[in-house]
Amino acid sequence: MKIHIQQLDNTYSDQLIDLILNIQQKEFNVPITIEDQPDLKQIESFYMEPGGNFWGAFIDGELVGSIALVKFDERAGAVRKMFVKKEFRGKELNIAQELLEVLVSFCQKNEIDSIYLGTVHILKAAIRFYERNHFVQVEKENLPGFFPLMNADNVFYYLNLKQIKAV
Repeated sequence: MKIHIQQLDNTYSDQLIDLILNIQQKEFNVPITIEDQPDLKQIESFYMEPGGNFWGAFIDGELVGSIALVKFDERAGAVRKMFVKKEFRGKELNIAQELLEVLVSFCQKNEIDSIYLGTVHILKAAIRFYERNHFVQVEKENLPGFFPLMNADNVFYYLNLKQIKAV
């Protein structure tokens, strides 16, 4: 299976909504709706215009994973919408790792040297993944003032890209 990662724009909103809501609601029972995530219908204005981006991983034309960066400060961004379809997870395909590397590379090219993220404590595999990738847990009250909080998130991480070699 060949993985193709590309930048996404508003034309991919419906595919993204389908991918993300299925994982959030059906797999993990997170009480979140599309109304709670209007950014998924405004990819270009919400992510790209402020200096972030949105990427998707495709296998045979099917969207199987996503990751996004919200730039919220001059040199800082937040990882958002990191999802991989259940049947495509794991080290064999390494989709999450490839998506994260695309995001880190984008940050390095665009002088973003601090990335933060919020997740939910029940997402144990996601937490292990972030920790393997050198993210350090940070208390909510220690997040930057402009960090875009999501209501569901209760575990937060930080990665200093100045300490990571260029990807």
